Amino acid sequence: MLKKIGLIVLVLVLLIAGWAAYKAFVPPASYQGADLIPPAGKYNVKILRDTWGVPHIYGKTDADTAYGLAWAHCEDDFATIQESVFLGRGKLASMQGAEAAPMDFLVGLLNSQAIVAEKYETDLSPETRAMCEAYAAGYNHYAALHPDQVYGGMLPVTGQDIVVGFVFKGPFFFGLDGALKNLFSMKEAPALSEKKTASLFGEFRNWYTDGLPIGSNTFSIAPGRTPDGKTHIAINSHQPWTGPVAWYEARMKSEEGYDIVGGVFPGTPVILHGHNRDLGWAHTVNAPDLFDIYKLEMNPDDPMQYKFDGEWKTLEKKTIPIEVRLWKYFTWTVRRNAFYSIHGPVLQLEHGMYAVRVAGAGDIRQVEQWYRMGKSRNIDEFEQAMRIRAIPSLNVGYADKAGNIMYLYNAMMPVRTEGYNYKGFLPGNTSETLWTEYYPFEKCPQVRNPASGFVVNANSTPFMATEGPENPKEADYSPTSGIEKPANIKNRQLRLLEILSADTSITEEEFIAYKYDTKFSRNGKVAEVVQDILAAPAPEDPLLKEAVEVIRKWDFDTNPENTSAALAVMSMWDTAGPRMDGGGGKPVMEVLLEQAKKLQGAFGKLDPAWQDVNRLVRGTINLGLGGGPDILHACYGEWNGKHLEGRAGDCYVLLATWNPDGNVHSQSIHQFGSATLDATSPHYADQAPLFVQRKMKPVWLDEAELRQNLEAEYAPGEDRPGV
Repeated sequence: MLKKIGLIVLVLVLLIAGWAAYKAFVPPASYQGADLIPPAGKYNVKILRDTWGVPHIYGKTDADTAYGLAWAHCEDDFATIQESVFLGRGKLASMQGAEAAPMDFLVGLLNSQAIVAEKYETDLSPETRAMCEAYAAGYNHYAALHPDQVYGGMLPVTGQDIVVGFVFKGPFFFGLDGALKNLFSMKEAPALSEKKTASLFGEFRNWYTDGLPIGSNTFSIAPGRTPDGKTHIAINSHQPWTGPVAWYEARMKSEEGYDIVGGVFPGTPVILHGHNRDLGWAHTVNAPDLFDIYKLEMNPDDPMQYKFDGEWKTLEKKTIPIEVRLWKYFTWTVRRNAFYSIHGPVLQLEHGMYAVRVAGAGDIRQVEQWYRMGKSRNIDEFEQAMRIRAIPSLNVGYADKAGNIMYLYNAMMPVRTEGYNYKGFLPGNTSETLWTEYYPFEKCPQVRNPASGFVVNANSTPFMATEGPENPKEADYSPTSGIEKPANIKNRQLRLLEILSADTSITEEEFIAYKYDTKFSRNGKVAEVVQDILAAPAPEDPLLKEAVEVIRKWDFDTNPENTSAALAVMSMWDTAGPRMDGGGGKPVMEVLLEQAKKLQGAFGKLDPAWQDVNRLVRGTINLGLGGGPDILHACYGEWNGKHLEGRAGDCYVLLATWNPDGNVHSQSIHQFGSATLDATSPHYADQAPLFVQRKMKPVWLDEAELRQNLEAEYAPGEDRPGV
């Protein structure tokens, strides 16, 4: 009887919990109606979709364009934008389940929501707040009219939610997530750096590439390097092809002067990189050392106290609730403690307490800076925007209609006490290791208008940004900054330097062709690996012997028809790739045999055409690709047993040119199309055939020209014609 009663009680508890979870999961009825729809006339905006489905947002005010952008992007990728909101609120596990719980804990640990709430009214300009709030209004409007697509418990979205997305995601671009993953995987306490006894350089730390390797390219060409006085910039970030940091192309034009085309991520109300009529910029990821991890010395008599400069200090403590979706509408809330020291957030592990200090923590002005960059009209205004210094990392390539070009190693580099290895784990019991200030903007490596007439970056050292003496000097920078070294140069940057240095008169056609270069340098790490393979003793294994001969015939190209590229590229990434990051890589002959077996098993030979192996797959489309890992036309794929399926690399590419009269024109391409999630849309993969042919489509900046290539015109809340 007692067992039956217990079972009945358990069922009742589960039913009550399930009903509560259901009510939380389904959007509340009060948020499905008019209260989420802005009053008539509040926003004055129209959306013009060109024949590729790209949204051109026309508004009276800048805020109008943010409102229209939210609506348009929600039409194409509402689920991913929702995911970004859930992530920022620390509620991703309620949507995706237990696997997302660590991320929700990290959101709570970094305290992004509380920081934004405290500083939102004071640290952001009214114009920037208006952009964020208008974007939230566009999101809410779309959600109100599409309740069947909405996950519950998250409406209404606010301007503060939009800002939290910027604040929380920033540290991931310089590797914080990888570092924490590395820390959690440790089974015992690591050795700590001791002053003057550890290497100042340490292991090259680039955890950003954990998982699928990704990168970016940018290069700018000044009028003096072109035969016709044109200025060029390549805006070419390499991102995952789907998910929360996949690019979406948009054009925004207001009567207040915001007139810009470029890329946005889901949930961002401003263009992150692109060009306006007067200037353009591109980002590439850099890898300065912008965070430190400290092992705290805890008081054996009081687990809440840690030693700092000979005194015991008390940890702050808070509880983080994490709501986890278990099954359908059932959720369960678990609570985890979070701690804070003078260094920053503290992680409690089996082998100790570890504090994390992150550059830029507490600054919420990232969206302000990107907005000001997009509103800039010349190089001085753009530099003033960069001096906000709220974006803690990311290289910047720049060009403008006046013929100026620039490269900036943008980084909030801490001023650290010399003598410690800051890429290792630090003692947390001394103020010697606790930095409190950053090097000023002027100390960031940068090159403006070099005599060479070009600047480049492809996730490599800033000390090789151009040719000639105007390059920043490595000796001028402390090794504690963690700036990438010339020895770790990527193939993409090496190829850019080789190509551009050899051409003193670069035409627009050549500029485009150089962006789509498909070769490995014969002076890089890949060439070292090839030499190692060819210099090795002749193998006895017949398959390996055949593989060596395929490599011997390879011309270092990854064009689609190349019959040696498949084996070469698949063998190089686990060998040459680690060498670029300062490591040794796997034994080359072992990797070569492993990849030869894959090709033999899938194709019955070791020399299939590269395009038969390297594929872009999108719905029912399956197309052959050129390019490859660390190629200027980059492509990173995963082996699925039959072929490599593209996952990241070249994605949204935007190439802009200013004529000598100051007029700009540009062309772009997306690896899929503007409908980044809607498989029923004609724009789900309509750009893919152009993409694999390394061709591009025009960007229509003038409304009259746009209307000659128009698919639809409508306002948020109206049905999109033709869909």
